[in-house]
Amino acid sequence: MSPPPFEQAKNKRQKVRAAGLDPNHWYAVEQDHVLGKGKVIEARFWGTSVAVYRGDDGVLHAIENRCAHRQLKLSAGQVVGDKLVCSYHGWEYAGDGKLVRVPHDLFDRKMPSCKLASYPVRARYGLVWVFFGDAELAGSTPMPEIPELEGDKPWAAVTIDMTFRAHHSMIFDNVSDFTHAHLHRKYQPFSNDSKLTRLESTDDKVSLSYDTKVGYGKITGLFVDRKRVDTTSMDLCYEYPYQWSNTGDQIKHWLFVLPIDERTSRTFFVFYFKEFKVPFLPLHIPHRVASPFLRVANELSIKPLLRQDLAAVQAEQQGWEEHYDAPIAELSPAVHAFQALTVKKWEAHLARAGKRRAGIIDPASLARPLHDDASAAEIAD
Repeated sequence: MSPPPFEQAKNKRQKVRAAGLDPNHWYAVEQDHVLGKGKVIEARFWGTSVAVYRGDDGVLHAIENRCAHRQLKLSAGQVVGDKLVCSYHGWEYAGDGKLVRVPHDLFDRKMPSCKLASYPVRARYGLVWVFFGDAELAGSTPMPEIPELEGDKPWAAVTIDMTFRAHHSMIFDNVSDFTHAHLHRKYQPFSNDSKLTRLESTDDKVSLSYDTKVGYGKITGLFVDRKRVDTTSMDLCYEYPYQWSNTGDQIKHWLFVLPIDERTSRTFFVFYFKEFKVPFLPLHIPHRVASPFLRVANELSIKPLLRQDLAAVQAEQQGWEEHYDAPIAELSPAVHAFQALTVKKWEAHLARAGKRRAGIIDPASLARPLHDDASAAEIAD
């Protein structure tokens, strides 16, 4: 036996562990520096595979990850100029998914007219983003706004990219629920006596606050100037489908989750800090060296902390698959609110998709239509 699919789930917990995320949002798929000119990667969103590449001119493209000929993944091919070339027969595709060249004998036939699905793609905050839903909605769908990372003096920031072998809802539960301080007792990112002081839910977000002691670890605590920043409370928000936190308007983070499938999620944690104190001195680390310093702190403190979360959440996934029918024993009202929002959003997406298939509403308001591929009939003729 295995956990039930969404439509057969008996309760909220079973529903949330089977729910996807609405494709009509922008999703981070890779760090921008990884996707240099002439590079191609595979990005997967809830089972959909997309080839994302940067042409030799530096322009990003994202198209359906299959060659219309023999269905090989185009992400295994090569970038030539602004085209993506299949590794098998060399069929070439433009950035809009259109087949533009077949470099071999066509057996007295004309080149097939076929076009793969293409996806809006852009770079921002050091990440590459893809809009997997209806392309017509991409321009009007807001991305996260992080003004601290822009301008002449952006805050020091570091991005940590991790893949969890777990459902995305477990990750959101983990990062916004402070009752698991026991797991982090070595690093002490927040105190064991954290108290939930605020919880508000709307149609699109869950906002909450904790009274807690932030950054009192043996290493991290040395770099926080408590005379200039209040680290005794933290605000958090599950701003669907993203998550963020704010401590004293000085220490912040965003979490962007890419749901690969029902038990795999890629995460991009963006941590950013206004300033750091020089340990044991009444001085602050100069802005020009803050980011290199943060990269060192990342290796010593932040990554080890997140590895603890990774191990715990992956163990939770295994436990869920074995005991999905066990009685619910969740105590945190915040976790219940996160799960309710995820379920509500997924139900709304499925309802729109169902109405679209029935021809009831305008397709422009729904998920992306299927690709138009006329090549199969032409080749088989």
